[in-house]
Amino acid sequence: MKTSTCLFALVLAAGFAAAAPAMTMPSSTPAAAVPAAPKLDAAMRALWHGHIVHTRDYALAVHAHDTARAKAAADAVVANAKQIADAVGGFYGKPAGEQMLTLLAGHWGGVKALTDARAAGDQAAQQKAMATLDSNAHAIAAFLAGANPNLPENAVQGLLAAHVAHHATQIQQIMSGDSKGEQSTWQAMQAHMDTVADALASAIAKQFPAKAG
Repeated sequence: MKTSTCLFALVLAAGFAAAAPAMTMPSSTPAAAVPAAPKLDAAMRALWHGHIVHTRDYALAVHAHDTARAKAAADAVVANAKQIADAVGGFYGKPAGEQMLTLLAGHWGGVKALTDARAAGDQAAQQKAMATLDSNAHAIAAFLAGANPNLPENAVQGLLAAHVAHHATQIQQIMSGDSKGEQSTWQAMQAHMDTVADALASAIAKQFPAKAG
């Protein structure tokens, strides 16, 4: 078995172990076409779902003033980011994996700052966090487009902008106690993570057909 295939088998197992307990998949999601690389696609979905599971846990813990739970969630976000970066590095090399980790750290830094700022009612900090997230989304899109010709930068940036908007809406709803609204946003976030993961998996499978099968 090739190294990259082994990597994604491990990533798949780790991703599901991290994400599955807190994840509720939307029942209304339409059936998708069979992916070109099912294992890769499943691994990417598990990892990106893990990201939103843990960031949501962080926001809920902050709202509940549960410091220990918030720290555990933050640590889980970082561990998940390392898994995603390792997955990228499995195809593009260690330097690319390290760059991806730096970019994901920037994304998490923005999400955490936005969560903390909204919990504190700090409008200036909220605006700064959103600016950070917007700049980071452009940087991630440029990185992925530069690595893979099957990922148009504008399309990736659009996907990431929608993801950031979901974070912002969800955090606002959690901090305001709007549980019904947050459940709706949570369903949308999960479906959107499938879209993001599928786009990445499809592009990598096209670029590395021998590795991603």
